[in-house]
Amino acid sequence: MNKQRKIYHLGRLILVVFMLFAVAGCAAKQEESAAKVTSSGFACPEPNPRVEFESKEINIYTWAEYVPEDMMDCFGLVYNVKVNKDYFSSNEELYTKMSFGENVNPYDVVHPSDYMIGVLIREGLLQKLDQSKLPNTKNLDAGLVSAYGDALNYLAPYQMGTQAIVYNSETVPNPPTSWADLWNTDYKGRIVAVDDNRVVIGMTLLTLGYDVNSTDVAQLKEAKEKLIELMPNIRVFDSDSPKSPLLAGDVDLGIVWNGEAFLAKQENPSFEYVFPEEGSIIFYDGMGIPTNAPHPDVSYAWFNYMMQGDVSWLTLVDYPYTNPNQAALEFAKANHTDVYEAYMASPITNTPADIFAKGHEVKDLGGALLLYDAIWTEIKE
Repeated sequence: MNKQRKIYHLGRLILVVFMLFAVAGCAAKQEESAAKVTSSGFACPEPNPRVEFESKEINIYTWAEYVPEDMMDCFGLVYNVKVNKDYFSSNEELYTKMSFGENVNPYDVVHPSDYMIGVLIREGLLQKLDQSKLPNTKNLDAGLVSAYGDALNYLAPYQMGTQAIVYNSETVPNPPTSWADLWNTDYKGRIVAVDDNRVVIGMTLLTLGYDVNSTDVAQLKEAKEKLIELMPNIRVFDSDSPKSPLLAGDVDLGIVWNGEAFLAKQENPSFEYVFPEEGSIIFYDGMGIPTNAPHPDVSYAWFNYMMQGDVSWLTLVDYPYTNPNQAALEFAKANHTDVYEAYMASPITNTPADIFAKGHEVKDLGGALLLYDAIWTEIKE
């Protein structure tokens, strides 16, 4: 009996130890599961595919109010890496950091737009991407991303869209239909404009019948003089959140990105978005790796995660520009019908093909960009 009792107690001891390990294992799994939910309560999708890398952190430099916080937080959670975020409000600010901040602000991922993409490529500030490490490009709409052209060798597409005119229909009884209408003296002190010299000078060139990428000195001088006439109408330049002064009632009209106009209209249906008769200014944004990136291995994980349909759809909620990710639209259609239908029903976000065709893309002008910088400095003094 004594021997049997010892065996019995030993068996119970083994069972207790086993149960403790099982409980600990469950707790660990629960903790791991909980760790993959952001502070907002969003359950993070697992990477598909999961990209292997050794780095413990990633440094991201992007536009303010452009990449949803849940997307960035989830990336850190699912890969167990530290996500360091820094923000810029203009392409010029991005360029300055990338050109002169090699030993101060080394980034692993940057999000340049339109003409700045060409500048960074031309000056050797972006690495050529290894396409074999970007399987999730299969999720993109080939027709839309074809607009990126050769830049696809250096960038993973992110978002695209238009820059046009928004106005409050309750306070603007004589709404504009063209860029030229913004010179109406009734609009004195009532306009917010993105702080972007290529857009503002570009739309001024269009009102004169010139190319948005003109490098003709005489044409640019004429545009400068006309833009000086517009300045009393512009109350503020804001590229961080141009919708904010509109919603606050500080201004009634704006030269803004389509995503900002859509968000403003969601909060106040009185806002209307106008594609100017001269053509809107279109943009294409992407994600690239700087040549001096300290953790380029983790950058590819970032690109692929951002291009997952069950991740990318978040932009339709937080920052709804024109999303070239077909998988994101399909995911939203199947799982978040209200978000999908709102996006598809709005010409602001789901930009009609003829609007893109009529639009004007600002391009890399090389050394001639200094002409635009000089004009911008002068008119803002």
